[in-house]
Amino acid sequence: MILALVHRLAGRPAWIRWGLLAVGLFLAALLPWVLYPPVATDILCWGLFAVAFDLLLGHAGLLSFGHAAFWGGSAYVTGLIALHSGLPFYAAVLGGAVAAALLALPIGYLAVRRSGIYFAMITLAFAQMVYFVANQWSAVTGGENGLQGIPRTLPGTDLSDAFTFYYAALPVVLLGLAAAHRIVRSPFGRVTAAIRDNPDRVRALGYSADRYKLTVFTASAFLSGLAGGLFAVNHGFASLQEVDWTTSGKVVVMTVLGGIGTLWGSLIGAAAIVRLEDWLSTAGFEQTDLVTGSVFIVVVLLFRQGLWGTATHLLRPRRPTPPPPSTSEESDPEPHLAERP
Repeated sequence: MILALVHRLAGRPAWIRWGLLAVGLFLAALLPWVLYPPVATDILCWGLFAVAFDLLLGHAGLLSFGHAAFWGGSAYVTGLIALHSGLPFYAAVLGGAVAAALLALPIGYLAVRRSGIYFAMITLAFAQMVYFVANQWSAVTGGENGLQGIPRTLPGTDLSDAFTFYYAALPVVLLGLAAAHRIVRSPFGRVTAAIRDNPDRVRALGYSADRYKLTVFTASAFLSGLAGGLFAVNHGFASLQEVDWTTSGKVVVMTVLGGIGTLWGSLIGAAAIVRLEDWLSTAGFEQTDLVTGSVFIVVVLLFRQGLWGTATHLLRPRRPTPPPPSTSEESDPEPHLAERP
């Protein structure tokens, strides 16, 4: 969101751009002071996950129903590295993200050859395969019990406090968001957007559409893996819920709620869903899906471009209305001729 504001205000004075950047960083640093720190960290994780998903959906035009495979697969790999190696959690999370990217290569190689609902169903099928492996390979994944006791290891720092861990995880999320922003604004991102809008014309220009789709699919999986690994370390466990199809559906809701293609609106959608679920659970309300689903329906009906997309549309300066066309009398080059005797 911060980088997007800087881009939008590129024509403004430099002190305004840097001032907004400082305000955004200040709000990110303030978040665990106004929310329960584990919830604040969850907002970071789900926000990065939603941005990674919008990188694929909004900017490449590919709807995936299987992104839980990368979120959850990274959570398991991160947990295994942290449990059995004793490495700092940064290395464990990076290892989980790399594993998610490697998993995305064969899945994406087969899926990007299709589009629309066929692409979505292929990704869903592979995600269910990952769920089956995680459930059956109990000797490694823990099966239905999951991986428990995932440590937060960082030499010289005590991360047992959730407040401290938030600030340790924040740089990872900021780097992930910066990477997503750079991908979208790069020449690669421009070609990807062109493939989304008119793949046949892009192929005619000599670009390999499938290769670009596979690359952005893998990049989205890598960023999703970063988010999933941080989520597992934050909670200290990785369960089957992380690779379940409902997790893929949840990130779709967050992205649509914030605004498809806005990239940074996904952060708002993720924060709204996580905060709403936390508020409902602490209030003792069990049917959280009923409320979040109702909110989703209202936003889709009233805010077709999502929360962030609608807000930026309303704040965008309007072009002045052109003057009405001149009348026949005004267009007459010599109206006084009619008065001559």
